[in-house]
Amino acid sequence: MKQYEAVIQTLENLGGIATLGQLNQEVFKLKECEWKTKTPFASIRRIVQLNKEIYKIKPGLYGLVKYKSINESNGFITENEKNKNSEEVNNFNHTYYQGLLLNIGNLKGYSTFIPNQDKNKIFFNKTLDEIKTLTEIPAFSYKEFVNRAATIDVIWFNNQKMPHSLFEVEYSTDIQNSLLKFNDLQDFHTRMVIVADSIRKNEYLKKIKYSAFKDLEQENRVSFLSYEDLVKQYEKTIESLSYNFIL
Repeated sequence: MKQYEAVIQTLENLGGIATLGQLNQEVFKLKECEWKTKTPFASIRRIVQLNKEIYKIKPGLYGLVKYKSINESNGFITENEKNKNSEEVNNFNHTYYQGLLLNIGNLKGYSTFIPNQDKNKIFFNKTLDEIKTLTEIPAFSYKEFVNRAATIDVIWFNNQKMPHSLFEVEYSTDIQNSLLKFNDLQDFHTRMVIVADSIRKNEYLKKIKYSAFKDLEQENRVSFLSYEDLVKQYEKTIESLSYNFIL
């Protein structure tokens, strides 16, 4: 079996759609294909980008062309100029990046949490509720702070059940709303991250300078992570699982 055939077969096995990270995990299980290369992940990336039987749905997410209509009927819609502002696409994008953040947190050994209203959203063949590891948010502080944190899109908790990282995924909503949440939680020793399209970074840089967020801005409490960089970090996290030793 040739390498491109192995990638196509793996996509078929995964239901006609997969992240590049999932392909990196699953493709080597096909014993019929030998990957005689020092850079197999680069080869897989090249195949999904160039093979005409595979199409790109969004950064890091690919499908088989013959499954395109099925994928779209299941909500996996390729974004274009006509539909990019639709509620359906917005909801899919928000859930997709939430799912990636949950998976990365789980792989890194953190406990993961999402708001209750998001638990039934679908990330491929699972709900976000099935991916997160915490059934309820830990009582890490006073009730008003815990309740405020419970509205954050994704939280990673450390072994002491303290919040390690807070992520707000901003696709179409106002970044200022997320900064208000972070501002309320600034006394906790935790990373705060706005996850959004790279074209919204200037908007973030403008709003973080509002006087209301003076402490957040001066103390560099909040970071901006683009969707593209999130996808790359997800893929790198998957790739690291194949290493015998990590520096």
